[in-house]
Amino acid sequence: MTDITDTSTLTCGMAQLAPTDPEFAERFAYFAGEEVPSEPTAELPARERYLAILAALLGCQGADQFRVMLTEALGAEAVTPVEAREVIYQGTAYLGIGRTRPFFSAMNEAFAEKGVELPLPAQGTTTLETRGAAGNQKQIDYFGEGMRENWKTGAPERANVNRWLAENCFGDYYTRAGLSDLDREMVTFCYLVAQGGCEPQATAHAGANLNLGRTKDFLYRVVMQILPYIGYPRSLNALTCIDNAAK
Repeated sequence: MTDITDTSTLTCGMAQLAPTDPEFAERFAYFAGEEVPSEPTAELPARERYLAILAALLGCQGADQFRVMLTEALGAEAVTPVEAREVIYQGTAYLGIGRTRPFFSAMNEAFAEKGVELPLPAQGTTTLETRGAAGNQKQIDYFGEGMRENWKTGAPERANVNRWLAENCFGDYYTRAGLSDLDREMVTFCYLVAQGGCEPQATAHAGANLNLGRTKDFLYRVVMQILPYIGYPRSLNALTCIDNAAK
């Protein structure tokens, strides 16, 4: 059990809360920092665990907790600065800049604290001329042949949005280096379930995770690892999305 008398042992940013809220800090640090990560049926490699938590904190708008968890992840060398940045960049497609902008500040403060030199190396692989085709190919890889140029075959009144999904959401973000396809679909699932109200999209992206080779067990583990950060209702909804995608 965590020793509350030694705040340096508290993880998950709870050392800052211990002087004013010692009981809460002790229990949360134990649950989120010890019990959940070490549960055999919930265990994930440190890298995937931290990526999922950072994405979930974006989804639920936990900027303060994001900063402390990013600092912890960088200190443990579980996540690189480039990987952390990619989580925020891609999150903009699912949350909008209005909700991701504060995380740029949180990220850059954590980087400054760790002596990370900015700007980081560029990771883009497309141009404005190639982003559409490259993004659409990512959609096909994840969701199947039915996505090919779907802005031409779907409802005409949705053509612009469907084309932007290919060009911007997938062409500007999913084509970037720094994270693999598996990483990007995992963090996308976390953005969606953490913000709530996106169960149809969360189910679709649970399916994309499965299409790329993830297992139902892996996705369940992801949800268990982010549960302390997004709460039980959204975590239970996330498990239902996985179940529906796996049927």
